[in-house]
Amino acid sequence: MSTEEHTPTAASPGGAPRSLAEALRGRDDRSLAALLRARPDLITPVPTDLTQLATRAGTRASVVRALERLDCFALQTAQALAVAPDPASYDELASLMAGDQADPAVTTALPHALGTLRDQALVWGPESRLRLVRTARELLAPAPQHPSATGLGPTVAEATSGMSPGRVQEIVAATGLPSTHDSVSAVTSLTALFTDRRRMAALLASAPAESLDVLTRLIWGPPYGQVTAHPAPHLRWLLDRGLLLPTAPGTVVIPREVALHLRGGRAHREVQSVPPPLEASAAHRPQVVDATAAGQAYTALATVEELLKDWDEGGPAVLRAGGLSVRDLKRTAVALDLPEPTAAFWVELAYAAGLLASDGEADERYAATPAYDEWLELPAAERWARLATAWLTATRTAGVIGERDAKDRTLSALGPGLDRSAAPEVRHRVLTLLAGLPEGTSATPDSVLARLHWERPTRGGRQPQQTSQPPSPPPSAQPRLPGDLRARIARWTLSEAESLGVTGRGALSSHGRALLGLPHEAAPPAGLPETPGDKLPAHHVPLPPHPTPSPDPVAEQAAAASRAARLLAPLLPEPLDHVLLQADLTAVAPGPLQRPLADMLGVVADVESKGGATVYRFTPGSVRRALDAGQTASDLHDFLTAHSRTPVPQPLAYLIDDVARRHGHLRIGAASAYVRCDDDAMLSEILADKRSQGLGLRRLAPTVLAAQTDPAALLDGLRAMGYAPAAESAEGDVLITRAHARRTPPRTAPEPVPDGPPAPDDTLLGAAIRAIRAGDLASTAPRRTPGGPAPAGGLPRTGSAETLATMQAAVLTGEALWIGYVNAEGSASQRVIAPVRVEGGFVTAYDHTADEVRTYPLHRITGVAELADDAT
Repeated sequence: MSTEEHTPTAASPGGAPRSLAEALRGRDDRSLAALLRARPDLITPVPTDLTQLATRAGTRASVVRALERLDCFALQTAQALAVAPDPASYDELASLMAGDQADPAVTTALPHALGTLRDQALVWGPESRLRLVRTARELLAPAPQHPSATGLGPTVAEATSGMSPGRVQEIVAATGLPSTHDSVSAVTSLTALFTDRRRMAALLASAPAESLDVLTRLIWGPPYGQVTAHPAPHLRWLLDRGLLLPTAPGTVVIPREVALHLRGGRAHREVQSVPPPLEASAAHRPQVVDATAAGQAYTALATVEELLKDWDEGGPAVLRAGGLSVRDLKRTAVALDLPEPTAAFWVELAYAAGLLASDGEADERYAATPAYDEWLELPAAERWARLATAWLTATRTAGVIGERDAKDRTLSALGPGLDRSAAPEVRHRVLTLLAGLPEGTSATPDSVLARLHWERPTRGGRQPQQTSQPPSPPPSAQPRLPGDLRARIARWTLSEAESLGVTGRGALSSHGRALLGLPHEAAPPAGLPETPGDKLPAHHVPLPPHPTPSPDPVAEQAAAASRAARLLAPLLPEPLDHVLLQADLTAVAPGPLQRPLADMLGVVADVESKGGATVYRFTPGSVRRALDAGQTASDLHDFLTAHSRTPVPQPLAYLIDDVARRHGHLRIGAASAYVRCDDDAMLSEILADKRSQGLGLRRLAPTVLAAQTDPAALLDGLRAMGYAPAAESAEGDVLITRAHARRTPPRTAPEPVPDGPPAPDDTLLGAAIRAIRAGDLASTAPRRTPGGPAPAGGLPRTGSAETLATMQAAVLTGEALWIGYVNAEGSASQRVIAPVRVEGGFVTAYDHTADEVRTYPLHRITGVAELADDAT
């Protein structure tokens, strides 16, 4: 780490800062707040002063994270500074970015990109002396171990650092330059030649054609090549003149200055100064988009309800390592009539919304939570808003289910290892990009991925490298890397948003727009023609380094969800209070049913098919299920009559009456089990039936049979034989068996895994900046000691008597003092205080560092010194 970037120094005579710390001291509070908001890792914990802030801003982990959040053009600007002289002027940077032809689009966009690098403390210094933070230069500068994205190699000085002086003089002589007395001046002379456009053009004009072909293959990188021990004449011509320099036995490199001359001064082959536009794939009327999305939203609610209803009696078992087994996921997919990846998405969504969890029992299983019952009581639009909000903010990513983790273990649904911290940002950004298109317009997935890649070129994938192949198409036409996690999440987002009803026909719906907290208004058309200097359209605005936090993000998200629910509610179908009974023992629900009707119909009939209209079928088993739940035949007749728009068909009435007539004629109790019936002929018939032999029946009385099996197995056995027995209690009453809904204990939804430190709010930023300013004052204020001014950074050292006397004098004069203080944990710090009272071994003072009144034990103060007169 560079010492000059962080050591407090006085400003240079011209007023230019000499270090990053000094550059930060020149910023106002608003600029510091923007830095801490863009790089929240710098504020955890709060730095003691600006020197520590500058040191932290130059650490490798922090710089890597800051570089990852740069857009393509800002990153290319930083890469150009990494290959420029240190320090570099703005004109040198502009030449590297725009080339000799001075591309006007690049020239126009460069000040904003440089401003972004300054704001994030990656670049400091005036325009005449721009410095890239040393750690960033080390990460981005060309090196054999990690080639630069620019495709450039080392400079002449770097490539000749290990070369013998005699060989350097031979190269100087071969190029026609006068010999020098030392290697340093020789390398300087050679560098001046390679950077002089006119002289360099004259040198290359005398080169053989084969030599120029070699240089052409190397200029865009990789800059390294292989040569034999006895190179061909055209290679020897290049080696003799330093146009190729050896770096290792058999390896040569084209110097950076030579490559830049052949490139026309450009550091990059393709400069992406503006983001690629979104390409519209189709346009629909907004009403059609909203209606389609509303239909998908209703289907989403029905799918989640069906999933959890299927697990009412207790869902699948939890694997020992956590999660859902592959077999159980397949069974769930079959029950929902969905592909396995889609079923995994709905399972994960229910879990993220807090509607599903493990029960925590010894034989641990998944089941619905109590929050599911509360969710069911909400209006349909509010239920959807809760699901959509959970999806938008969740870090658990269903798309990675089935892949393998770092330990080669398969990732399972509801299991560990599914969190991807970038998922919420990518989902939000994809939907925001769709919101930038005209209402009702969908975008091509490839253009969405190209835009995301421009905004975060190094996040989730490899940094793009230049090659020596022919010019590649622009990033918008390049396929995404298989390992590019952001691109994969973006594709999943487009699919999941459609399934959830956030989008319809690929376009963002009005309630989807409200879910993002965006106003419901048309955006400017995509693909407007641009000229240099024009303001970019709304959908071309790059993603900011870090979104500005709202005063209360939770309340803001809740308000957005409420507004989305209000927009969606009129689009959802109204629940119906009737069905259509048919003579084939089926009932057709022409739309969604009211919950009491749907629940009762689910007991008395079985679902045969789903879709726009749900078909229920009545069977003896389903009618018996209703009777077991406490209904009577007359109750069922009344229910069907009240809720059918058609007369109750005679076959259905006969079915109900027939099952009810036989229901409970036999009674099952506990002996181990017994069968009781007033009709002894029926009991004789059962005993004579060969199918009853496995039940171990024997007659105890003319109307009672005893069994060797338990009552539940006896019930199932007799029902399999075609009878309709009913269970009874010890008192002889019929037991009513209602559907049992298993619930877990109260559970909270899984917390999203943050993508780094959270963005600080305005209150924290204000307090942190005050503390940093005060600490900086304490560390940099001039001090006055008996031996003269004390150097900054050392703690004052005085005896107890002198410390007490100085404190008492400061109370009378009201002067501020500089003290060293060691707290109870042994941590030493320096502070600037204004003593108010000294008594009982304590000093009460206004602490400028903490900006509050504090009391300090005198025995913990290492020493005290007066501030110099010019400190105030």
